[in-house]
Amino acid sequence: MRIKRKLEHWQIMTLCVGICDLISIHCSYFLALWLRFDAVYSRIPLRYLRAFYGFITPYAIGCVILFNLCRLYRILWRFASVNDLARTGIVSFIASVLHAIIICALFIRMPLSYLFGGALFQLFLLCVPRFFYRGWLLFCSCRKVSEASAHVMVIGAGNAGQMIIRDIKSSDKLTDNVVCVIDDDPDKWNRYIYGVRIVGGREEIFSAVEKYKVDKIYLAIPSLNSEDRKEILGICNETGCELKQLPGYYQLMSGQVTVSAMKDVAVEDLLGREVIQPEMKEVFDFISGKVVLVTGGGGSIGSELCRQVAAHGAKQLIIFDIYENNAYDIQNELKEKHPELDLVTLIGSVRDSRRIWQVFDTYHPQIVYHAAAHKHVPLMEDSPCESIKNNAIGTYKTAYAAMAHGCERFVLISTDKAVNPTNIMGASKRLCEMIIQTFDKKVKEGRIQDLPQLFTHGDGTSGNGNRVEVGKPKTEFVAVRFGNVLGSNGSVIPIFKKQIAKGGPVTVTDPDIIRYFMTIPEAVRLVMLAGTYAHGGEIFVLDMGSPVKIDTLARNLIRLSGFKPDEDIKIVYTGLRPGEKLYEEKLMAEEGLKKTDNALIHIGQPIPFDYEVFIRQLEGLMEAAYKNKKNIREWVAKIVNTYHPALPKATMVKNGAYEALTEGSYKSAG
Repeated sequence: MRIKRKLEHWQIMTLCVGICDLISIHCSYFLALWLRFDAVYSRIPLRYLRAFYGFITPYAIGCVILFNLCRLYRILWRFASVNDLARTGIVSFIASVLHAIIICALFIRMPLSYLFGGALFQLFLLCVPRFFYRGWLLFCSCRKVSEASAHVMVIGAGNAGQMIIRDIKSSDKLTDNVVCVIDDDPDKWNRYIYGVRIVGGREEIFSAVEKYKVDKIYLAIPSLNSEDRKEILGICNETGCELKQLPGYYQLMSGQVTVSAMKDVAVEDLLGREVIQPEMKEVFDFISGKVVLVTGGGGSIGSELCRQVAAHGAKQLIIFDIYENNAYDIQNELKEKHPELDLVTLIGSVRDSRRIWQVFDTYHPQIVYHAAAHKHVPLMEDSPCESIKNNAIGTYKTAYAAMAHGCERFVLISTDKAVNPTNIMGASKRLCEMIIQTFDKKVKEGRIQDLPQLFTHGDGTSGNGNRVEVGKPKTEFVAVRFGNVLGSNGSVIPIFKKQIAKGGPVTVTDPDIIRYFMTIPEAVRLVMLAGTYAHGGEIFVLDMGSPVKIDTLARNLIRLSGFKPDEDIKIVYTGLRPGEKLYEEKLMAEEGLKKTDNALIHIGQPIPFDYEVFIRQLEGLMEAAYKNKKNIREWVAKIVNTYHPALPKATMVKNGAYEALTEGSYKSAG
């Protein structure tokens, strides 16, 4: 059977280039010989002509074979670089040396001008057609710009910036046109990269955008520090251009600096704070080989905790959540990424003591990350008893089950809203912190019998009809206090994005409202560090830098979406919601800060309170919550003496509290 083989396009091109090389080599040495004798063919001695004609064809064929062995015919000349030019020159030089040796040895000693001239002409005729092709493509790319093409400004004239410009100019698919480059190094100003002028430093961004009609801005400086990045992105954000940036050094080191590797500038990039990257080796060593339970494992913080735990050798991971859709999503994600992981996904509520005890009886987790909680401030203001049932009493039941079953570490996820709370959600989280501190104190004193077993089923049992007897537990209890988490469920960012997608308006409660922000990965790292370094009773606090005005955040997000605030998308101020305050605090005035090995992570000294009275009050609070008492806030206020309703802004301005906070360092209220 006869098989017909069709030549590939690259094979046809290689054949054509090889034929061109044969002709070029013949012409090179003939031209050198012809010029040697004043460009008159009849003056060339017959002995030289015989040597030339007898040797040039075998030599040319040998050159083509040598070029093929050196893979010169496999180079994509549209992307040819200086290295390819150097390689072609070296191979051509080697061929010319062989030419001189062999023709002089086998035929006759040729004139030096023939040998040197032929070598130079050969190199020229080999390189020029190849690089002329690349030059022609670059020339065409400069002329391909149409009215539909985007004008691009590249910020950064270093290696990354050069790679981005080269990628755009050499691509057939990209219709973008780089029109100018910005760099803060004055030595580079008014010089050119691939034909594109470096027009100046960051102070020229506005004028360059207007002059060159820039549509897109690519930030290509992966080494930029957070302050400079915030300033440059802030300037770019004001221009209304589409913004993209390189994710980091990895792309530069791995040679993946392309337009496709650029990512959209997120609103968190404008916060101007270095991402906290603590040393995590001890954390992962601590988790490795342990059974870990994450309550609320389907939420934004809980799911990221599950990802980190799953990636670092936990013996078993138990996801516990009341909302089955979130639990199902993280379960499927982890099964796909970590098929070897012993993963258990359970549905249940931390308010159900029998369910909690069943989980601990069955799996005996050694580490508990307690992320289950109601967190939505306005909703909890409308349903205050639910906040107490789920947050405070749910934490108590989970902590008691953990202590009774020999859990090593119990990590509570708290919030900065627990500091001087003005809403029931914040007050309930302060109750959670007090519960954790109480458990830690009683465990250390060996007086766990003082802790009541709070059940709501009427029989005071763990669910199996028997009274629970607890031995001598060693559980260490710790709380971790966070600010607002970007992108989490209930965060303002997703709300703003939905409002922008609908064409506005974007609703902001107050033009002066202030919040601290952090990213989900940062929050999770802090949780895990707390679980590793805890000795019991601490409240870990992250230095989240300067707070951000929500109004500024909304305006930045509108600009990043390609719109102009107050023109394309309106901003409407709705007024503070029930229980909401203008600012959040990281520590109460009574708390002190103790440093840790990480300069950005601190420990708040526990505020002393009467633990015995608190335990008695907690039993009454649970009863009031489950009876849905309307005066539940009064019960909470008796226990949490820092709980007070939010003051209207006018009152704060009148008594000077607002100015004192906004003009200060935004640290503690004291």
